[in-house]
Amino acid sequence: MELVFKKRGRCSGKELEQERVGDCWDHIAFDPEHRLVLGVVPGRRSQGHIHKLVQRVKEQLQGRVPRLISTDGFSGYAQVFQQVFGVMLRPPRPNGRKQPAPRRLLPPQLTHAMVQKVIEGGRVTEVKRELAIGSRQKLQAALKASSVSTKVNTSFLERHNATDRHRNARKSRRSYRFSKDWQVHAAAGYFVLYSYNFCWAVHSLRLKREDGTHRPRTPAMAAGLTHHVWTIGQWLRYPAKTDSG
Repeated sequence: MELVFKKRGRCSGKELEQERVGDCWDHIAFDPEHRLVLGVVPGRRSQGHIHKLVQRVKEQLQGRVPRLISTDGFSGYAQVFQQVFGVMLRPPRPNGRKQPAPRRLLPPQLTHAMVQKVIEGGRVTEVKRELAIGSRQKLQAALKASSVSTKVNTSFLERHNATDRHRNARKSRRSYRFSKDWQVHAAAGYFVLYSYNFCWAVHSLRLKREDGTHRPRTPAMAAGLTHHVWTIGQWLRYPAKTDSG
């Protein structure tokens, strides 16, 4: 969470309604296996912004359902997942009874787990993990298939947030570099977060060559979206929408 212009507690009711100043969250979907940012929606911490993010991720995945989704303990995730990934089905009609109305049901392959941290005196004293959607068997199967972790956590996203703060001076803690304008803050966030996918070589993604040297790789390279590390200039010049799409 960042602040724009001034703290939320000092905002007037009109300012909060217009979403121009105060607390601004980066709602981020992150693929830990490839360290890839799948989507980001800046704004107030709300279910509506989470819905927009999940819908964007669904489009990025071309409708595929992730094996496992790990989130923090913010309420409303289950409802959003049902709205975005759910399928309308009509239950079978009981003998001699009225046909039940169709219901939106979650796909059986979707598993959602939540991580909640208990903080006391500025330190994390306990980490609670809860299975919110799916079965324990499918959760274990998803963790077994993972190449990066054997337990439910949000540490990969938290580590990425630290990298993002390093790359985006507007998000530095306790400094005078915070954003003064909401739209400029969002634009800078988009620029840094999405250029990271193609232009930032991640140390843990590098591949060792036969001669002992290492080949640097970006998240986009690890995900098979490109074959080289892009410069910022290449990324800026690439058309946002090609003629074919």
